Amino acid sequence: MSMHRLLTALGCALTAVLATAWSAAPPTWPARQAAATTVRTHGGLVRGAAHDGYRTFEGIPYAAPPIGRLRWAPPRPAAPWSGVRDATRPARACPQPAGEVPGGSTDEDCLHLNITTPDGARPAHPRPVIVWLHGGGFTTGAGSSYDAHRMAVRGDVVVVTVDYRLGTLGFLAHSGLPGSGTFGLADQQAALRWVRAEIGAFGGDPHNVTLAGESAGGYSVCAQLASPAATGLFDRAIIESGPCTGRPDRPFAPSSVPLSTARGAGADFAAKVGCGSARDVMACLRRVRVSRLLAAQETDQQPAYATPLLPGDPAAAIAAGRFHRVPVLIGNNHDEGNGWAAGIVQAGHPVTPDTWPDVVASFFPAPGQAKAIVREYPVHRTDGGPVFGAVIGDADFACPTAHTGSLLAAQVPLWRYEFADEHAPPLASGTPPFPLGAPHASELPYLFDLGGRPRDLTAAQHRLADTMIDYWTRFARTADPNNPSSPHWSRRTVLSLAPDHIGPAGRVRIRHHCAFWNGLG
Repeated sequence: MSMHRLLTALGCALTAVLATAWSAAPPTWPARQAAATTVRTHGGLVRGAAHDGYRTFEGIPYAAPPIGRLRWAPPRPAAPWSGVRDATRPARACPQPAGEVPGGSTDEDCLHLNITTPDGARPAHPRPVIVWLHGGGFTTGAGSSYDAHRMAVRGDVVVVTVDYRLGTLGFLAHSGLPGSGTFGLADQQAALRWVRAEIGAFGGDPHNVTLAGESAGGYSVCAQLASPAATGLFDRAIIESGPCTGRPDRPFAPSSVPLSTARGAGADFAAKVGCGSARDVMACLRRVRVSRLLAAQETDQQPAYATPLLPGDPAAAIAAGRFHRVPVLIGNNHDEGNGWAAGIVQAGHPVTPDTWPDVVASFFPAPGQAKAIVREYPVHRTDGGPVFGAVIGDADFACPTAHTGSLLAAQVPLWRYEFADEHAPPLASGTPPFPLGAPHASELPYLFDLGGRPRDLTAAQHRLADTMIDYWTRFARTADPNNPSSPHWSRRTVLSLAPDHIGPAGRVRIRHHCAFWNGLG
């Protein structure tokens, strides 16, 4: 295994470790004591749960189970049901290895969504809707991991979290297979169509839908912005730590690949599970057990472009102005790369002045790039891990986010932020080899109770969480995050979000080397 693939695998393994910090804890959901509440959908009646100030409806199917002949097929409408469907607990997550979902999942009947609605939301008084797409590298994650009741109640919005096909089941590409490389994105669109048609019964406004996501979920929002098939499915967009200009050669941030590349990977995968020489490769693949598919799939997964759903790379589409004209809120975290760097160091790969040139060269093999990066980001005796984290953060997140913001701002109203709480609560147990600051995903506990469990925030962090929810939900309501009770957010500057400072982010707070990366290419 090359150094590049080894370190990437270690980084993805770290993501899985971090994800366990917000895994949906099994004792949490059944322990709820709540009254029933029933809503009629076109598919049938669903019975959710009424809580103190909000209602939840979980595990509602938005598409048919993608099993049998529907494995690797575009999503089909869900069949209606008789009687009242229990919606008081989440359905199983889409197939994935163990990590965020304890023990993983092999259940392909997974195209479900969860709804959290404030008490005041009724069909006669609809509220704005936020549809949340989870992250996890297009390989792991579950909508049920994101308890949205704080956002729903404080922001007076309806929040929908979505499960979509992941890994090779979501993004396999094969010659002659309709939907190649984009099944997971097609699922997201099916969920958005369901929301447009059904959310009114839950008190949501089907004419005011914000599509939001983080990491792979944020990049999914980028893909939907660039997808002609998503026309009319959402009215605003929120992109957290998933810049639309991600590139396959920057492996920590999500990106897409050409269909030809995806088909090559699909052919290799078919051979790996014993179907490469079958007379009917797809029929053979559809007979393979999910556990074997999961064991054989690559750690990295990307949607494919040059497809009907995604005609072009989102980066190129947005640069050319070929995207849906909706207001966008976009941002990143100040120390995005520190979690990966810490995990790699802890896995036995120290970053020292001696090893630093080889580590850089493994990620930036183009002639001259590694030497330029080592000069721009020198490693001294004791600071190797944070320097490595800065390279990952700048190259993969901060600077691509700034570039994405500039492209979008030329066409649509755009609001930019940087989450910068240097004392953000850790998402994983144990002691990291250096302070992580505000790493990838550290803003999520300020918006959601991950796994249904509130984080241990200080009083100042609670105020920051309330302010962030106010900004996010005000944007969903009016396309402008500003409100009288929060510091003004100017479209001309990046808003820094930290307990001790909510306001324009100056150079001291940002400290990113984007001019260098723009010149490096």
